[in-house]
Amino acid sequence: MRISCPICGERDRREFYYQGAAVALDRPATDAGAQAWDDYLHNRDNPAGPVREMWHHEAGCGAWLVVTRDTVTHEMLASDLASRVQEAGS
Repeated sequence: MRISCPICGERDRREFYYQGAAVALDRPATDAGAQAWDDYLHNRDNPAGPVREMWHHEAGCGAWLVVTRDTVTHEMLASDLASRVQEAGS
């Protein structure tokens, strides 16, 4: 699998560290029950198809990327610097 870094170009995925889904999770209140915390920490959707993920170009430029990847085919559909995505969303 290859990931296109906006700074370095296309690189092998072994240069990157996968951080997880690029969505904000609603953190439960401190006094929430065990089930709420279990869901928050361990239970995630596992969609088939395009998803947005956070990747860190750890063995390269050090940039954080938001990558859109198809979980069925592993095709990389898009990638951009996380700082640009955050600026556009705010």
